Amino acid sequence: MAASVREKQTVALKRMLNFNAPPLKNTAAEPVWKVLIYDRFGQDIISPLLSVKELRDMGITLHLLLHSDRDPIPDVPAVYFVMPTEENIDRICQDLRNQLYESYYLNFISAISRSKLEDIASAALAANAVSLVTKVFDQYLNFITLEDDMFILCHQNKELISYHAINRADLQDTDMEAIMDTIVDSLFCFFVTLGAVPIIRCPRGNAAEMVAVKLDKKLRENLRDARNSLFTGDSMAAGQFSFQRPLFVLADRNVDMATPLHHTWTYQALIHDVLDFHLNRVMMEEGAGAEPSPAGARPKKKSRKTYDLTAADKFWQKHKGSPFPEVAESVQEELDTYRAQEDEVKRLKSIMGLEGEDEGAISMLSDNTAKLTSAMSSLPELLEKKRLIDLHTNVATAVLDHIKSRKLDVYFEYEEKLMSKSTLDKSLLDIISDPDAGTSEDKMRLFLIFYITAQLAPSESDLEQYKKALTDAGCDLSPLNYIKQWKAFTKMAATPANYGNSGVKPMGLFSRVMNTGSQFVMEGVKNLVLKQHVSLYAETDDYRYFDPKMLRGSESSIPRNKNPFQEAIVFVVGGGNYIEYQNLVDYTKVLHKCTQLLLVCVFSVQTGKEGHLRMQ
Repeated sequence: MAASVREKQTVALKRMLNFNAPPLKNTAAEPVWKVLIYDRFGQDIISPLLSVKELRDMGITLHLLLHSDRDPIPDVPAVYFVMPTEENIDRICQDLRNQLYESYYLNFISAISRSKLEDIASAALAANAVSLVTKVFDQYLNFITLEDDMFILCHQNKELISYHAINRADLQDTDMEAIMDTIVDSLFCFFVTLGAVPIIRCPRGNAAEMVAVKLDKKLRENLRDARNSLFTGDSMAAGQFSFQRPLFVLADRNVDMATPLHHTWTYQALIHDVLDFHLNRVMMEEGAGAEPSPAGARPKKKSRKTYDLTAADKFWQKHKGSPFPEVAESVQEELDTYRAQEDEVKRLKSIMGLEGEDEGAISMLSDNTAKLTSAMSSLPELLEKKRLIDLHTNVATAVLDHIKSRKLDVYFEYEEKLMSKSTLDKSLLDIISDPDAGTSEDKMRLFLIFYITAQLAPSESDLEQYKKALTDAGCDLSPLNYIKQWKAFTKMAATPANYGNSGVKPMGLFSRVMNTGSQFVMEGVKNLVLKQHVSLYAETDDYRYFDPKMLRGSESSIPRNKNPFQEAIVFVVGGGNYIEYQNLVDYTKVLHKCTQLLLVCVFSVQTGKEGHLRMQ
């Protein structure tokens, strides 16, 4: 199995933090203590991959934002990890003039231009600090890895390359060029880190084709200069370059507008949809206490709790793609198992009369206490298990509160039926008009899915009736106006996506998936079981074909590589979502012969949240 993009980007970051030298094999050696200076972009790249403890193990004593107030630390080297922007270059030059650190290792997330490099050189000369600038590197790490098989392009300023940015009515050609260049720069960095030159396929006549043309050109220009190419054996880290070339499929968001609006039912997608979830970190508000404040007293502030959902969390890795009722049941099972283990330790201590005794007394016991000693030695593991159980109990409870208060199970089921052309139990107007069923945004998302997937558009009189109901529910109608224009355009340009193979099986109303006394009383929440499904389109036969290794550009759509691909990378121009991500992950489990490694790449994971809906 090839190394994942998460592993490769982590290796690249560790190499950078070790002054761009391979980390020492001898972990007993004392690391060189250093300061890490990053901007918001660098912080976003590092935080999902390296914990504070891992940074400390590599000798990072402080990690500070570039534009924060920083005191001089003259005896310590500084590793910079920043974007090569004008503001950042000016601040680096200021740091050189102030001689804040012993030495400077400048690492740029994307390639720095020659003019900006000259600005740094001029500042170093003026400050008599040339000898302090030890190394300058282009790192080509301008993307954020969230999973082994998923990355996004950016978190900061993501609205600048969003669906709205690409498709807004007042978009100028120069703006579009800048957006495409930003996307291509990140994709180029991704393939440099991956150590592979892809075969590129894309549909014709949309933003995805523009990205493909620019990426092909950028890869081709780099390969042409054999001495300085980033894809030759000398330039790549050992073992990083792969002879097996991946297939890179570029898709355009306009092919399917219903799926990003769809309410979700899997754990990871629900967390992203209803909670504050970014860069694998979920933030929730928690009450300061159940007791009411005294009369006349100021109400207590709600505290903000942060949870990291990482690859080290086995429960998260196993259940993030599971339907929510299954997750709730699994959390309860984990809690029951933990309590049984905890009770066993207490029982053994009670039998031996050790209640309240110091733990050191355990080692003084005879051989018949081996069982207790074993139980106590697993205590750190037990405590970590308890921490993860508490984490998922709190997160799942918050998700459940949203499901119940907004009746999200009803929305999910109705949207699945609309997308699969099934019969609805009651009219759409009844749901939109129900004041207890969802927010105004939920209602608009439901209606847009109905409007997008309907083979026949509703009559003007029916549409006016729907508009009135949506307005009465507090909905902003601008998304509907945009979708009307979009649908008219897609009918002229091409056939919209076929929503006929969606799969959900309602398992009965008001089903309880938990035992009585469970933390998660799912009464009133439908138990909806997902079926695996991925739609395949014959139109891919007409996709354009690019091979950057060919000396001349190729306009042909006929693939020259007839061998099956071992790696496939999917990228959605205009934003992807966790529903599509999970579908592709599940799809690879079904098609073992097709892919060893599937990298699902989206630069703006979104599930129809407010702000993404306002597309007028």
